[in-house]
Amino acid sequence: MLVSAVILSFNSVKTLPRCLNALLESYEQFEQACEIFVVDNGSQDGSVELLKEYQEKYPNVIKPIFFKENTGTTFSRNSAIKQSTGDYVLVLDSDAYITPVCLSKMMAYNQAHPESGLVVPNLTYASGNFQLSCDAFPTLWLKAKRFLFLKNMEANEHPLSKEVNPVDVDYAISACWLISRACVDDTGLLDENIFYSPEDVDYCIRVWKAGYKITYLPTISMIHDAQELSRGFKLSKFHFSHLAGLFYLFKKHRYFFGLNRLYKKMARHQ
Repeated sequence: MLVSAVILSFNSVKTLPRCLNALLESYEQFEQACEIFVVDNGSQDGSVELLKEYQEKYPNVIKPIFFKENTGTTFSRNSAIKQSTGDYVLVLDSDAYITPVCLSKMMAYNQAHPESGLVVPNLTYASGNFQLSCDAFPTLWLKAKRFLFLKNMEANEHPLSKEVNPVDVDYAISACWLISRACVDDTGLLDENIFYSPEDVDYCIRVWKAGYKITYLPTISMIHDAQELSRGFKLSKFHFSHLAGLFYLFKKHRYFFGLNRLYKKMARHQ
């Protein structure tokens, strides 16, 4: 098996067809078999019925996993990763639309640079505008800044928006990760003590600690039609879940305000 994709679905009937069709098209370029795990977290919008139709049409590729309730991002993804057999694990959001070029070039980069165990593309919004999908590890100040001023940061030519060469980054949001099997084996599964977020930050920290790099490829682009569930000023359960996860992250990795101690543990320099 070449690629095992892991996609989460929660009331995603509007975006899931485009996500799956784009991925199926991207798989057509490979001679080796690939698979797609779609984990549905108790959708009530027709996503379950849609997935069953895709499974019937592509029985050797589409492998849905159905839960009756929302199990969060970590337990659900882990349920698929445990079953995956691909040389690569492609973690993908249901509103992220990969392209054949994007997938093949991410794989080619990893093959040429196996130390980059987790490779990510340049994500844009559906409008084509730059999306700040990679960042420094969060501290309280950096997280507050991102929460309050994200749109301004994206609009005012963030340094990453001007990059033309591959660059190693602290972490990338999990909308599209290509992870080598060796990196998955050495890093392990997602931390199920985190329900919703920031499971992506925790995993990226552990990738670095396992001896791998996380590399952003700025010239390889795809759309992430982000819903931004935990952002904005209207408080919701996603904000509180994210906040709880953030404090768990700080405690687990023993950092809070600054990053020097964390960087030292992973031999990474600012």
